[in-house]
Amino acid sequence: MESVNRVRALGALGLCLVALAGCAPMSKTQPAEAPVAPAPASAPAVEVAPPPAPVITSETVLEQGVKAYQSAQYQQAELDLKSALQMGLSHPADVATANKYLAFIYCTSKRQAMCLAAFKAARAADPKFALTKAEAGHPMWGPVYRRSLKHSKK
Repeated sequence: MESVNRVRALGALGLCLVALAGCAPMSKTQPAEAPVAPAPASAPAVEVAPPPAPVITSETVLEQGVKAYQSAQYQQAELDLKSALQMGLSHPADVATANKYLAFIYCTSKRQAMCLAAFKAARAADPKFALTKAEAGHPMWGPVYRRSLKHSKK
């Protein structure tokens, strides 16, 4: 029994020494070590889908073409307006609008036959198509527009 008590006493003494060693003053020649935090558990990889691409409709391309025309970007306007027509505009008034701006571009770039054809296409798409009084009075496309009206009455 005495040996058991002796082992217990030695074990307790060992624990005290270990505990005291943690409280011992640090030597000035050895820098203190920063406590090391456990590494965070890595989160499982989550795949994030990219946002869906915006849907580009013929109406959107028509709007871009009209804005490009209004910003004096005539080459871009012509490309957009032709693209909108090729994509298939669903409303006759939109088809007429695209052809009207194409006619303006064609007339101002001295492509008179294409200008006339665009005015005819505008009226064919929408029989109610008409230029405003100010538009019809334009010196570049006004005469071609009036000629297109004569052709449509035949």
